[in-house]
Amino acid sequence: MQIFNASLWGNSVDRWLTSLIIIFTLLIGLRLLEAITARRYSKMDKTTQDGFYGLIAKLIKRTSTLVIAIASIHVGTQILKLPETADVWISATVVIALIIQIALWGDELIDFALQHYQAKLNFADQGERMTTLRALAFLGRLVLIIVAALLALDNIPGVKITTLVASLGIGGIAVAVAMQNILADLFASLSIVMDKPFVIGDFIVVDTYFGTVEHIGLKTTRVRSLSGEQMIFSNSDLLKSRIRNYKSMSERRVVFTVGVVYQISHEKLRRIPAMIRAIIEESDKVRFDRAHFQGFSDSALIFEAVYYVLAADYNAYMDIQQHINFAIFKTFENENISFAYPTRTVHFPEPCTSGPKPAS
Repeated sequence: MQIFNASLWGNSVDRWLTSLIIIFTLLIGLRLLEAITARRYSKMDKTTQDGFYGLIAKLIKRTSTLVIAIASIHVGTQILKLPETADVWISATVVIALIIQIALWGDELIDFALQHYQAKLNFADQGERMTTLRALAFLGRLVLIIVAALLALDNIPGVKITTLVASLGIGGIAVAVAMQNILADLFASLSIVMDKPFVIGDFIVVDTYFGTVEHIGLKTTRVRSLSGEQMIFSNSDLLKSRIRNYKSMSERRVVFTVGVVYQISHEKLRRIPAMIRAIIEESDKVRFDRAHFQGFSDSALIFEAVYYVLAADYNAYMDIQQHINFAIFKTFENENISFAYPTRTVHFPEPCTSGPKPAS
């Protein structure tokens, strides 16, 4: 037939038809192969439950149909004699499609790593660590997109990427200067969660503010105060402050004093340190350190005692201190030892009865 003897761009019609058959065969075959292998690896993942086969299935499903079509076109046109310009553009399109596909696979790998790591965390750690992981994933995706875009532009015929990169460098500096506060808070957030000066649930004191950490975000950290209101700190400002973390301490050192009156006898005075020691040592979850007659004050003889509460909970410390206070009060009452309190004695001179009598 004459129609098959006609030519287009130096190629006969039957050659064009052969090329189209190759293209559609490859496209349909690769799509079927993609669906079959993805389903197979999904079933294997349900059986093994190790996540590896599931990752392969997700990567296969993430393969773009457009990329498969471009690859099929590239293979199918190999039997054709095309102009040099067409060959250049087809080759460039294939490389760009491959770069885009690798970027899609990279994005899927980042998402898989995020979910895989989250599954290993317990509920208490999810909030703090996932904040950092999401920030790192965002930065990873941003770098992936920038690199893929630059590589794709570099493979477009006639595009000089050197000038573009220089322009992006100048623009990047301008953007960085404009967003320096946001970037500072972002990196401060990463530092907080990775270095862990505090975590969600910790009771912290920042300057004159104190409360329990509720949320660690990319820009701010939220703390719930004892009076109920929520305080919001900038992450960069928070790291510049001196933070006291009470949740992380393993024990609490307690120092307290007791004052008795000066009218006490020497014998009872010497027995008081032993009394205080016995009271502290009989308490639960404490370690006695010392008890001494510290010194003399204006209206009391001062005894100082030191012990450690073997727990970080503030309520536990207050319960123990309350028990010690009750026991000291009862012991002093039984021993007839009086607590001192501020007193003042005023002496009035007696009226003078001697001397010359007034004239009558």
